[in-house]
Amino acid sequence: MGSSIVSVVIPTRNRPELVKRAVHSALAQTLEKIEVCVVIDGPDPETFSELSKCSDSRLRVIQLASNKGGAGARNEGISKSQSEWIAFLDDDDEWLPQKLECQLEAATASQYQWPIITSFVTARTPKGEFTYPRRLPRHSEDLSEYLLARNTLSYGEGLIQTSTILTKRELLLTVPFREELPKHQDWDWILHVHSLEGVAVEFVPEALAVWHLWEQRASTSGNSNWENSLDWIQQNQHLITPRAYAAFVLVEVGSQAAHTRRWAAFWQLLLEAFRLGKPKPIDLFVFMGMWIVPQELRRSMKSLQSKAAQKLSHLPSLKADATG
Repeated sequence: MGSSIVSVVIPTRNRPELVKRAVHSALAQTLEKIEVCVVIDGPDPETFSELSKCSDSRLRVIQLASNKGGAGARNEGISKSQSEWIAFLDDDDEWLPQKLECQLEAATASQYQWPIITSFVTARTPKGEFTYPRRLPRHSEDLSEYLLARNTLSYGEGLIQTSTILTKRELLLTVPFREELPKHQDWDWILHVHSLEGVAVEFVPEALAVWHLWEQRASTSGNSNWENSLDWIQQNQHLITPRAYAAFVLVEVGSQAAHTRRWAAFWQLLLEAFRLGKPKPIDLFVFMGMWIVPQELRRSMKSLQSKAAQKLSHLPSLKADATG
């Protein structure tokens, strides 16, 4: 390993202005012994040229000969990194200066062989700023239910955002991201590794990253086919609880299928949720609403509900209950 303590892996493609902001936030960390590995996912002369203007020797630019997708780009960055610890940063996100320092302190204090350190994230949207996740995992709560199920109408109740993750390179080499998946690579990776001995997810309970959601941008692994999502959850049923299975089918897959307005999909997903899962009333309520309530009205309702939840989260007594 080299002299750096943490390698920052940033996959990117055709977004030179965005990735420059991400790189700047990584190089501005209070933890200075780092390397920043930007993996350009296929030929992209403009991004390569822009990044070449950076004189900081800690920046490494890796240009792939062909497009491999977000998972493939991350795996390339991991394999070429030189540090014991790896942190991920999406090219349209950024970090607060103390992010790596705080997480490395938590990582080195962990009792686990392979800790996965995450944190809260500030989401910047057209409707305002929100802090996610809204709560920490409850004692003995299965990780699949924390990530895939919800108990309220609020988005982001349980969340681990990619740009908040720091973990050991050894773990990522042992269980790499699955490049053959068209989507859900992040959920897939964390659910698989969490089943291993010596792995645990640990939170730094403060917002250390900024998640920009100003507009729907094409990503290095974008795909909106609901049938791909259904295939993925069916293949990974052994990693999740029946409640998480039903919630994912109804809410995640259902939200994608509702856009098609194919009512055959409505009945297919409803039956699937009961066939292999155990849905709760909240899952059925959200699922029905996505098919019946017009999208624009749902967006307005979601915005109002999110703002109300955000205000409530700042009340000490309620926040203590939410974090268990």
